[in-house]
Amino acid sequence: MNPEKTRLDLPVWRKWGPYVSDRQWGTVREDYSAGGAAWESVSHDMARSKAFRWGEEGIAGICDEQQFLCFAVALWNKKDPVIKERYFGLTGNQGNHGEDVKELYYYLDSTPTHAYMKMLYKYPHAAFPYQLLIDENNRRSKTDPEFELMDTGIFDEDNYFDVFVEYAKNNPEDILINITVCNRSGQEASLHILPTIWFRNTWIWGYDPYKPEMSALDPRTIKIEHAAHGNYFFYCADQAELLFTENESNNRKLYGVQNTGTYFKDGINNYYVHADASGVNPGMRGTKATAGYDLHIPGRKEKRITLRLSKTENKNPFGDFDSIFNLRKQEADIFYDELQTGIESEDARNVQRQAYAGLLWSKQFYYFNVHQWLTGDPAQPPPPPNRHSGRNREWKHLNNSDVISMPDKWEYPWYAAWDLCFHAVAFMPIDPGFARAQLLLLTREWYMHPNGQLPAYEWAFDDVNPPVHAWAAWRVYRGEQRFHNIAGNREFLEAIFHKLLLNFTWWVNRKDANGSNLFEGGFLGLDNIGAFDRNIKLPEGVNLAQSDGTSWMAMYSLNMMRIALELARENHIYQDLASKFFEHFLHIAEAMWNKGPQKEGLWDNDDEFYYDMLYTDDGRSLKLKLRSMVGLIPLFAVEVLEDDIFLQQTEFVSRLNWFLNHRPDLASLVSRWNEKSVGEKHLLSVLRGTRLTKILVRMLDESEFLSEYGVRAMSKFYEANPFRVELRAAILAVHYTPAEGDSSMFGGNSNWRGPIWMPMNYLILESLRHFYLYYGDDFKVEYPTGSGNYLNLFDLCLKLAGRLNRIFLKDENGRRAVFGNHEKMQTDPHFKDYILFYEYFHGDSGRGVGASHQTGWTALVARLLFPMENEEKWKNRN
Repeated sequence: MNPEKTRLDLPVWRKWGPYVSDRQWGTVREDYSAGGAAWESVSHDMARSKAFRWGEEGIAGICDEQQFLCFAVALWNKKDPVIKERYFGLTGNQGNHGEDVKELYYYLDSTPTHAYMKMLYKYPHAAFPYQLLIDENNRRSKTDPEFELMDTGIFDEDNYFDVFVEYAKNNPEDILINITVCNRSGQEASLHILPTIWFRNTWIWGYDPYKPEMSALDPRTIKIEHAAHGNYFFYCADQAELLFTENESNNRKLYGVQNTGTYFKDGINNYYVHADASGVNPGMRGTKATAGYDLHIPGRKEKRITLRLSKTENKNPFGDFDSIFNLRKQEADIFYDELQTGIESEDARNVQRQAYAGLLWSKQFYYFNVHQWLTGDPAQPPPPPNRHSGRNREWKHLNNSDVISMPDKWEYPWYAAWDLCFHAVAFMPIDPGFARAQLLLLTREWYMHPNGQLPAYEWAFDDVNPPVHAWAAWRVYRGEQRFHNIAGNREFLEAIFHKLLLNFTWWVNRKDANGSNLFEGGFLGLDNIGAFDRNIKLPEGVNLAQSDGTSWMAMYSLNMMRIALELARENHIYQDLASKFFEHFLHIAEAMWNKGPQKEGLWDNDDEFYYDMLYTDDGRSLKLKLRSMVGLIPLFAVEVLEDDIFLQQTEFVSRLNWFLNHRPDLASLVSRWNEKSVGEKHLLSVLRGTRLTKILVRMLDESEFLSEYGVRAMSKFYEANPFRVELRAAILAVHYTPAEGDSSMFGGNSNWRGPIWMPMNYLILESLRHFYLYYGDDFKVEYPTGSGNYLNLFDLCLKLAGRLNRIFLKDENGRRAVFGNHEKMQTDPHFKDYILFYEYFHGDSGRGVGASHQTGWTALVARLLFPMENEEKWKNRN
């Protein structure tokens, strides 16, 4: 019996979860400045005094699915200038590599319904080095690494607290909270633990003036009252100092103007830090409250605080506390033990479970009504007039109020269209229903633009992300069939297919404006991968044909064709749509082969690689011969069809045969779909076998793309031989940069000029597996290039997956590549088995780089940790 699996079918169990953001300050949503300076509009320092308009933040925070009521843990070590209510980090303008959280915290466990959750925050005894982190990172240049909290030496002597926060649900609205504080020092130390509960402010904006309230029922109980959502009770097992204030802005502190109330959001902070009791309500009521504990913990000892937040009044709230907690922990173990069947390594099981924990903890209530944001709220000062000509002005229809999987709840506390697709694929093994719902969400009319465009991210909803939505939908649909041994959800597949028809049309109309089938798209999520910013407007008559944009569209065409063929099993009308997407695919393939003034296409015969190409209306062209991930993306445009489709779907096959007979010029450009493999399969790809082999020669060359830890985003060749191109009398240079970027393009916090990116590597593996399904064991490539060792494509997948897993798993010396040269992280028992899942990884060493909690798409490593060597299902699935 697996109780957590049973709960997956009961949506009410998801009502409460870790839906509080790690950062609300510095977001576009909270920015009401004239110039769109989101980082400065609401700073970390302002956040403790300002009531947020669009969401809440906190440490280890939870809330209900509409974020009416929130809970989080605050702390004070009696030395810091502020209580620790939120994670600290540098803004995009302060960091030498853009924004970056400067804290140490880990998501350790969670079940999909959040019936059990656990995380860890490491809090120094000494004053937190806020100014040192700002000053040192400001001093450093783009060529220097980031200066992290660990680099300050504040943990070197073990003078810190490990604060473990655990949640267990007795029922969907009865939540047990266990806080364990471990003093890792040999000396006694003290701190305040301040469990805090509050209402999101919904009453000051001019829509609904109703103000809920919480008040002291007795010395250990807070009663929470909300007219629309009912009452809750917050219980403390031990005597605590109950303090109450209001979740409202301290305008005098923020802006130097008169306040209209008496109690404000920063009242509890001021009570502890400044011994100022004027900010807390002696009447013991308000919209924000804390239960304060002053803990004195001997060296290497721990103390525990137990709390309970319940919809039900309980005369003995802690009588069954331990038994419920133990039960939920056991159920979490049962869930993961079943999931991890076949994973023998305890280390691999730990890494995978933490990857899923990070993925699950990264859910966030995301609230944003762009029309209201642009026009302002009735009871607030009007926004600057130029707002209507600025950011996101064309997205007035967008009105989001949902729990969404975030890339990283501190660095990227907003959804991104293509990130979300990889999240859904990572979610599929543990919660396929949530995966489906997330993919559908972005296609709903309050997200998708009326013209069919999907919103990219809040900094610029009209930016363009790679079109991987159809790929993700198909992978989730097939994953449910193969991974969970159940029928795929055809209602989901049909619903998302119809919405993606609109999106596909938008791509064709907007990103192939001259009808050449060579697609643009701008940076397409790859930030600084080009020699210049691919988002810039080119001079009149100059066009950029992007290898990645065009290949993504070839892939999109095949994905849509495959979905249509699946739907055609029950409704033959979809065969016509499948034919339509097949035609799109052929014409894109033709453009990749021979479009351009010299009919040269995007393939370079000399280098045997795909490149971006600039071409002009008067017949000139220039290939940008920079070997990067954009030249590997053509691998992704591949589909394998079972022979039964050709036997059953005669209308579709008739159209394929028409092209074979009447347009042999097109048919000859792509793989021979009409020729069955030994396994009775048909291959559709922009790469015929010879080009596939040539690309893999480059990709598997350790002096170019192949790293010990995966496939790099750019060839290492450019380390000693920088790429240079002259454009408009300027020399542009690109060199291999394996870790942090040295470019300010797109804020400079991401780098595609050498590091290893998990989602792209995952797509490479998926593509090679598809090719293997057709070619089988006989098609072999040299691995690594020049080694004289040859592998079939399935065995190649295993080798590449092993390299990616090596980033996180212990090596023969017990060290993890992800930790780099941080000796304490590598060897200390209180660090070495807690994993951070970074945004990307050093192209040579595998060290984690960028956002440190991106168990959005980096959680894909959990999929690679499942055993594949002897699993025929994995080998043969499609």
